[in-house]
Amino acid sequence: MIHLRMRDSGGEESTLDTLFFTLMGIGMISSFVGTLAGGAGLITLPAMMLVGVPIHIGIATNKFSSGIAALTSVSYLLKNKYLDGKTICINVSVALLGGVCGALITASMSEKSMNVIALILLVFALMVTLRSKKWVSSVEGSSNNTSIASRIIPFFIAAYDGGFGPGSSTFGIIHYISQNQTYMKAVHLTRALILGSCLGAFVVFYQTGFVQWHNAIAMAIGSAIGSQFGLLALPRIPVRYAKSLLITIIFLLIGQVLYKFI
Repeated sequence: MIHLRMRDSGGEESTLDTLFFTLMGIGMISSFVGTLAGGAGLITLPAMMLVGVPIHIGIATNKFSSGIAALTSVSYLLKNKYLDGKTICINVSVALLGGVCGALITASMSEKSMNVIALILLVFALMVTLRSKKWVSSVEGSSNNTSIASRIIPFFIAAYDGGFGPGSSTFGIIHYISQNQTYMKAVHLTRALILGSCLGAFVVFYQTGFVQWHNAIAMAIGSAIGSQFGLLALPRIPVRYAKSLLITIIFLLIGQVLYKFI
């Protein structure tokens, strides 16, 4: 009997180790892709469900890991002077409030309603991306744009990310490009936006008790590594390839949402 318990304990420990490294790998891949074009949720949530992580725990885990990845990204951007402290604080503050609101609203909305909203936004984002000529522009706008749209739209993107998530980084990149930012700067600003939204949402999800730290830490480590690789690869990606990647991600997101209606 003692020998049997020892085997069971060892088997459970081995299973936990396998899950830990599996989630780490999922975090690395999804964060790398998500940093460059968004759509990390395409990989993380289905993959976590595939390895047996319940959906609510998966969402909470995703918010924590995405927040840690965004924090390491923003630290890197601040250290290398790609973004200044004022710009980061403004974007994070707006997104923090949006993330909290989004997470609270989601608690009272059905998944079907959120999918309808996501589908409408994704189709709109696809149309804007296909028609936009600002991708090839070398002109970079000011990061400290104080127009109403420059504050309200990031708030709603953060609210969407805090409550649901799929496509939020994609929406952020498209928004900043529409504000005359280059693709690279749009990615940088989106990382600050995601940091705020994930932090706000995680505070809400933490109160629900859906956070399992073993899963969350594994995903966070992988996501942080993937995010750093994404930022290192960013300057080496031609704009036309970046646009193609973004369009591909949007199509995949639309397909994922439509699949849920079937």
